[in-house]
Amino acid sequence: MRNRIAVLNVMIDVVTMKEAVEAVKQFILQKKSHLVVTPNPEIIMMANKDEQLARIINNADLVVPDGAGVVWAARYQGDAMPERVAGYDLVQNLLIEAMSEKYKIYLFGGAPGIAEKAKKIAEERYPGVQIVGTRNGFFTKQNESEIVNDIKACQPDILLVALGVPRQEKWLEEYKEELKVPVSIGVGGTFDVMAGVVKRAPLWMQRSNLEWLFRLLSEPKRAIRMLALPHFVIKIMTTKK
Repeated sequence: MRNRIAVLNVMIDVVTMKEAVEAVKQFILQKKSHLVVTPNPEIIMMANKDEQLARIINNADLVVPDGAGVVWAARYQGDAMPERVAGYDLVQNLLIEAMSEKYKIYLFGGAPGIAEKAKKIAEERYPGVQIVGTRNGFFTKQNESEIVNDIKACQPDILLVALGVPRQEKWLEEYKEELKVPVSIGVGGTFDVMAGVVKRAPLWMQRSNLEWLFRLLSEPKRAIRMLALPHFVIKIMTTKK
C-alpha cells in the first residue's frame, strides 16, 4: 500500500519513478481498469476550483508528483517526497518496458497528425514497441462511441490520452469501465513533445527546477495559465500548519 499525502487537498502518492513504473506493471497484470493521473501545481490549483476533477484525482489508482513545485510543496509541509515523476518521463519509461513486456499501447489525443507522428518516432526510438492505434483529439460527442469502439477493438494494455486537463480526466472517468483498458493515463502535451512539435527544456533546466521558465519563454501565451504557480506557492506557504 503506497503512502499518500495531501497537497492543497489533492492526494499525491509518495513514489519514485521506478515505483510508479512497477505499479503500472502490476495494474496490467490485474486486468482491471486503472487510472493514473499526473498533477502539477497548475492542475492542483485547478482541482481546488473543480470538485469533479479533485474527486477524479483523489480516487485515481496512481497519482504521481508531476512538477518540481509539487515535490517542493510536500517537503515544505514536512512530508517525504523522494522525487518528481514527470508524466512525459513516465510515458517514456513505460515505452521502454513495453518493448520487453510486449504491452500494447494506444495514443488518443493531440492535433490531427500529432499522435501518428509520435507513434512513428516512438517506434524508431523503442524498437519492437507495439502502438496498436492512434486517434486525434478533435471530435464531437457523436464521434465518441466510434472512438471507444476503436480503442476496445485494439485491446491496448495502456491507453495514453492527450486531451488536456481536465478534459482527459473527465473523459476517462466517463468511459474507463466501458473501455476495460488495464491502465489509462492522461498525458497532456506529451504527444507534442514526442512528435518534436514542442521542445522540452534542456536537462540542466529540468534538474534546476526551471522547466516552467523554459515553457514560459517558449510559449508566452501560457503566461496567464502559469500565474497559477505563484498562487500555488503563496497558498502552500499560507496554509502550512
